[in-house]
Amino acid sequence: MEWQPDEQGLQQVLQLLKDSQSPDTATQRAVQDKLEQLNQFPDFNNYLIFVLTCLKSEDEPTRSLSGLILKNNVKAHYQNFPPNVADFIKRECLNNIGDPSPLIRATIGILITTIASKGELQTWPELLPQLCNLLNSEDYNTCEGSFGALQKICEDSSELLDSDALNRPLNIMIPKFLQFFKHCSPKIRSHAIACVNQFIIGRAQALMDNIDTFIESLFALAGDEDCEVRKNVCRALVMLLEVRIDRLIPHMHSIIQYMLQRTQDPDENVALEACEFWLTLAEQPICQEALSGHLVQLIPILVNGMKYSEIDIILLKGDVEEDETIPDSEQDIKPRFHKSRTVTLQHEGGEGEEAENIDDDEDDDDDTLSDWNLRKCSAAALDVLANVFREELLPHLLPLLKGLLFHPDWVIKESGILVLGAIAEGCMHGMVPYLPELIPHLIQCLCDKKALVRSIACWTLSRYAHWVVSQPPDAHLKPLMTELLKRILDGNKRVQEAACSAFATLEEEACTELVPYLSFILDTLVFAFGKYQHKNLLILYDAIGTLADSVGHHLNQPEYIQKLMPPLIAKWNELKDEDKDLFPLLECLSSVATALQSGFLPYCEPVYQRCVTLVQKTLAQAMMYSQQPDQYEAPDKDFMIVALDLLSGLAEGLGGHVDTLVARSNIMTLLFQCMQDTMPEVRQSSFALLGDLTKACFPHVKPCIAEFMPILGTNLNPEFISVCNNATWAIGEICMQMGNYSVSKMTCLINVPSLTNDVTVSSTAITIGRLGYVCPQEVAPMLPQFIRPWCTSLRNIRDNEEKDSAFRGICMMIGVNPGGVVQDFIFFCDAVASWVNPKDDLRDMFYKILHGFKEQVGEENWQQFSEQFPPLLKERLAACYGV
Repeated sequence: MEWQPDEQGLQQVLQLLKDSQSPDTATQRAVQDKLEQLNQFPDFNNYLIFVLTCLKSEDEPTRSLSGLILKNNVKAHYQNFPPNVADFIKRECLNNIGDPSPLIRATIGILITTIASKGELQTWPELLPQLCNLLNSEDYNTCEGSFGALQKICEDSSELLDSDALNRPLNIMIPKFLQFFKHCSPKIRSHAIACVNQFIIGRAQALMDNIDTFIESLFALAGDEDCEVRKNVCRALVMLLEVRIDRLIPHMHSIIQYMLQRTQDPDENVALEACEFWLTLAEQPICQEALSGHLVQLIPILVNGMKYSEIDIILLKGDVEEDETIPDSEQDIKPRFHKSRTVTLQHEGGEGEEAENIDDDEDDDDDTLSDWNLRKCSAAALDVLANVFREELLPHLLPLLKGLLFHPDWVIKESGILVLGAIAEGCMHGMVPYLPELIPHLIQCLCDKKALVRSIACWTLSRYAHWVVSQPPDAHLKPLMTELLKRILDGNKRVQEAACSAFATLEEEACTELVPYLSFILDTLVFAFGKYQHKNLLILYDAIGTLADSVGHHLNQPEYIQKLMPPLIAKWNELKDEDKDLFPLLECLSSVATALQSGFLPYCEPVYQRCVTLVQKTLAQAMMYSQQPDQYEAPDKDFMIVALDLLSGLAEGLGGHVDTLVARSNIMTLLFQCMQDTMPEVRQSSFALLGDLTKACFPHVKPCIAEFMPILGTNLNPEFISVCNNATWAIGEICMQMGNYSVSKMTCLINVPSLTNDVTVSSTAITIGRLGYVCPQEVAPMLPQFIRPWCTSLRNIRDNEEKDSAFRGICMMIGVNPGGVVQDFIFFCDAVASWVNPKDDLRDMFYKILHGFKEQVGEENWQQFSEQFPPLLKERLAACYGV
């Protein structure tokens, strides 16, 4: 007997559906309670499917809502549905997939794929054959509804569909979908392409077997009048470019011509999909060859796509010039993620920071603007193409740029400034001759009457900061800094944000060049404290932290401390322990403490105490959560990570002064727990702190070493690169302090990791060197196992204390085991030559080893040996060591 609803029960469910559409919060709460009650009845879900599929007397939104509530129930507890209820729901779905209402069809489709993704594709064997069968229906609604459901299943379960688990249904489905590319309804053509598209990136075998038919069918749809179809064709071609470029190459010329048209499609969604093609092509080795003949057409199209659309301007409130007094709405503020502290060694040629890509464009924080749009995609494409073609791009760009940058219409002028920023990285070399004229023009644009022009000028100038800093300071640095500081105090929030970010970039480039202007800079940044709304305050912390990193101990002047510290400490006292705004403030204070060194002493006690409390609270909460997960929430461990990093900053800045603080706290006990945390970032930060405390106040670390060492050893796992790096560094610091500590235990820990990551390798190398310094007898026998990677990794590190102690260690080990280095002596010579000016006694050690080796092998052999040296190495060794 088929299930039938009870009239009274049905009325209750309908009333609930009506109430749940009410905007009143009290009613909403009552609805939630009622839902929980009704979910106790096993056939409540039958009522929900009944309203969705059978109760045609109700309005569509109510029926659809009933289906969505059912979908949530399926998600939450489908495994508890009685079998007869589950079967009833599945049957009703398949019988009504052709409902005349598009909304109801779509809701049933969502319900089907939710049941399917609950592991039910295996236990609902008739689902796929029946849906594929229904595609042949004469009735449009049935065909469209089935395709809609199939598309959702393909999106949600693409991997499962291409596996043996289901007996490879794609062998039937893909040829079936391809037949529908020619269907008379655009909606159905679009579904068919979208279904096949789900299987391109995963290279499903059934698709690869039909790849030529697929590509031909796509070409046949190139001129389709429906924009959804065109969008899916573009999307398919972009993915094929990544996965099966071999099949596209023969047609590349016509594909490029097609994509040039589509990038100018009147429908922005189509244009955006097509624009992705250039981004993807730029990453392919054939890019230069395939595109160089088309740049003359492509560049103007991309530049044209970089203008704000009218809708963008409305959404960005482009006409609102002053909004600084309007508080930020909380959802505007994206969650910030703290990057855990990594101990880095300075490589030659500056930091290992990747240049920021244009994807961090200046307006990527607008929730109203879909994060990715034609403007951003065009700018990103121009950026990557500039990196491929370099100066070759400029003849196509420069004639356009002149017209844009001086255009009376601000929208066009703004896009020209964005273009200039987009090409900064790739075309820098070719742009240099024009910069003396362009930079002053851009600095003038910082005073433009349109806020969106001022904000983009900030960003573009930051992309040329490196060049600005390379010129005499009065030429551009001073005027740029003066104007940027005014923009930090702009009346428009977007400009404040752009200026703060640009200033942070300038600080990183200029470093100590800023010292003469510190007073002026601090006045501005501190003034902004009182002016900024919530969101920009978080960016201001970053600008202050970067300033401290850039000028270092120069900040340690009573007048500067007096300006900077009171507002920071006032904020610090204002924020509660559970406030996420603590993250950026703690990061900022960490940089400030490291820079101020002893100047931070008056502020260190409350800051130190609070960090310890944050660590303690988080550990306690984690403990409670692990014991009773239903009673307690999982803690946000970022609080603990940021606090550990600030403690590192204090230890590094205050050095020995941190001793009394450590003595009066239980930090070593907490550290022991943090070092064993399940979260890699917590361990990473705790090893950094351990290393800093070892340097600052070893007597407090010493009693714990026996317990700490085994933990450090188990973390030398290159799988977590940064954790491994920091553990290695901490071991090295401990060895330096321990003196002749038996390190045989540790020598086994340093089984040279798969030498891939620069930072970790150089860290490991430095630790091995320091081990050798402390106990050459134990480590020297292993020289042949590590000397070659050791030398190649440390030749790229700048001269510094760590490199010094490591090389002393290697020299002492060579003294103990000279034979261990014979096979790889050329690498040792190269590493020695990488020193610019070693300390005198280290230079003597190098001299003795080089001359000792030369005497050992004899003049003739040495001549043969040194013939293999590159000319530069030969010169340096002759000049510095006379060999």
